[in-house]
Amino acid sequence: MKAVCLLSGGPDSAVAAALAKREGYELYCLSFNYGQLATRELESAKKIARALGAREHRVVDISFLKDLYGPGVTALIDSSMRMPEKFDTSIIVPFRNGVMLAIAAAYASSLGAEAIFYGPQLDDAKFYPDCREEFVRAISKAISLGTESKLQVKSPLTGMTKAEVLKLAVKLGVPLELTWSCYRDGEIHCGKCESCRNRKKAFQAAGIEDPTQYAE
Repeated sequence: MKAVCLLSGGPDSAVAAALAKREGYELYCLSFNYGQLATRELESAKKIARALGAREHRVVDISFLKDLYGPGVTALIDSSMRMPEKFDTSIIVPFRNGVMLAIAAAYASSLGAEAIFYGPQLDDAKFYPDCREEFVRAISKAISLGTESKLQVKSPLTGMTKAEVLKLAVKLGVPLELTWSCYRDGEIHCGKCESCRNRKKAFQAAGIEDPTQYAE
């Protein structure tokens, strides 16, 4: 069996890929350069794919999204915008997961893969519409219809909090020290952005030692 796994470099997608491996799938991992400031996450994705024994790992260039969105849309790609420390709409990248899943579907179809795994979890679903279960069901059906196959989108973490995902990561032996969550680039996590703060809180809530080095 083959599965295409969306791998961002963060803990959630790493755990989703590890679950695919546990289910017996051969892993074909996809990461995306969409013009994000945090290019460091792509380095982390490469290391995670190697650690999970992926058959293949590709980085797909979709940086045209940066030009398509234009300035002032999302702080994740526009360095002139303030990087929020709490959630606000400036950290939403419009329909990013939908674009990535469509590309993953084309790749999976060419491989004859049975599944696409990606890792949205319960905390994401509160704010991001393309992380919600109803979205997963709808796009999975669309992909199946569009490929005339039984290809399914699987999001095994949708009912779990980020803290629960971290606990599962430990059980699965996922190398959390290799993961990257920060919205900024650099050698270490900034510790201040919304994503870094969520990472800190999740490790604390999970009661797991945080291997992350933060600037603050």
